[in-house]
Amino acid sequence: MLDNLLDVIKAEGVSEQLYHGLVGVEIEQNRVDKTGRMSRLPHPTVFGSRTFHPYLQSDFAEAQTELITDPNPNIGGVLDQLDTLQTVLYRSLQGDDRIWPLSMPPKLDDEDEAFIRAHFDRPAYAKYRDYLSQKYRLQSKIVTGVHLNYSIPDPVINRLYTHYEDEFDRVTDFRNALYFRMTQNLVLNRWLMTYLFGASPVAEIGFFDETPAELTQPVRSIRSSRFGYANLPQDQVDATIYQSLPHFVAQLSDRIESGTLFDQAEFYGPVRLRGNQHLADDLSKGIKYLEFRGLDTTPFHVNGISRHALYFMKLFFIYALVTPIDSTELVDQLKQSELDNEQVALERPTEPTFKVAEGQRIFKSLHQLAMTLNAHSEQINALDDFAEVMSHPELTPSAKLMSHLTDDGSLMSFGIRRAAEWKARRIGADQLLPRMSRLSVRAQELVFRAVQLGVRYYAVRDEHGEIMLMLTFNELTQVIEADRLADEPATAYLKRLFPDLPLPKQLGDQAI
Repeated sequence: MLDNLLDVIKAEGVSEQLYHGLVGVEIEQNRVDKTGRMSRLPHPTVFGSRTFHPYLQSDFAEAQTELITDPNPNIGGVLDQLDTLQTVLYRSLQGDDRIWPLSMPPKLDDEDEAFIRAHFDRPAYAKYRDYLSQKYRLQSKIVTGVHLNYSIPDPVINRLYTHYEDEFDRVTDFRNALYFRMTQNLVLNRWLMTYLFGASPVAEIGFFDETPAELTQPVRSIRSSRFGYANLPQDQVDATIYQSLPHFVAQLSDRIESGTLFDQAEFYGPVRLRGNQHLADDLSKGIKYLEFRGLDTTPFHVNGISRHALYFMKLFFIYALVTPIDSTELVDQLKQSELDNEQVALERPTEPTFKVAEGQRIFKSLHQLAMTLNAHSEQINALDDFAEVMSHPELTPSAKLMSHLTDDGSLMSFGIRRAAEWKARRIGADQLLPRMSRLSVRAQELVFRAVQLGVRYYAVRDEHGEIMLMLTFNELTQVIEADRLADEPATAYLKRLFPDLPLPKQLGDQAI
């Protein structure tokens, strides 16, 4: 199945289009106070309702903020928007709140746990949240991380399909085969991302009632191990669920129908198939994009993920697309991949991984792929950097965190210090939105308020090179010239553009 896909991609000349597949970032972050304690303050009251907000949400805890970028064909565009969302979040925080820079939550005590359980202001999700509270340890629900969304451009899929029409009756079936091959390769190689991006070496006091023997020493990634972001063993949703798309849909549907899982959201596998509300629609209507959830938040980059990480992951998505799957031993390989990931996650951060030889082989294949598809210099540079990390474990995020551990094995002091540094950096910036410095002050204020209220924004250039702002709310889009904005406050202007836009009571006439 999908024989000679790489050759077909080369023959059709679509490698450049493939590099412009859409990437989106979702990042969860815990709000804390200046002492590093989980915040007792509500979700920022100047934000639009979480019932419709496209960018700023919350998760299990009220203090667990989630930022969601729009999908973008360019890594620079993704990072610019992520930085803008982060800036709006930081400048909207109440009191002395700031953002915890680590995937593992800060130190917790009984009062913290009781407060988190008692406070939740998303009625539509209350039933699901109550269910999770009874089934899982609360601490595991406030582990945070980075999720990457990726989609193959439809024109690429349609061009490639002309070579496989004898194999697939519908382009939808062909699309599903492409996405599921990617999914399987991401699962089979999950250990590599755990090695490269693991940044959760220790758990703070209060995370475990009793520290597991495997975690008495620092490890690469608690989050990526069975002790972190994972389903319970009795849920019976291990890596073998990915052996085929029909099997995936059938098994996950069975777990939901039997009450083993609440719904699709409770499936914590490394890859989710996205774009449809109902699982069966993945087969009939087709997968729209993939969500990879195997990345820890890095505390060494202010946005939680680096530019090079995104360039590397985009190239790896293409590698996962073109690399054939050996279906004869797939079930055994999936089982082994889960064991491999667990072993890598629980290795000492400063020591070479037992998978180093396999990692070096993968990087050699990645370099060959990059040359074959005429990768851009940014991808080549990112690949070179991470190839170095593959051979030098001391360069991995978890290893670099070792020097920040205090004598009692804690990262609390580091987290408190880094959170304060990043808040000061955001608040003290010369520009309101540094990544949008090409816009006037008035235009930046408009975008800032739009993000707060939940209005989608896009900055584009027209045929004359002028910057245009596309603002969208409730399926209504308004296009305005960024340099010719009406002389009125941003909130009033947005309300005039979108009469149905709800305004938070706490916003009032508050200046930006």
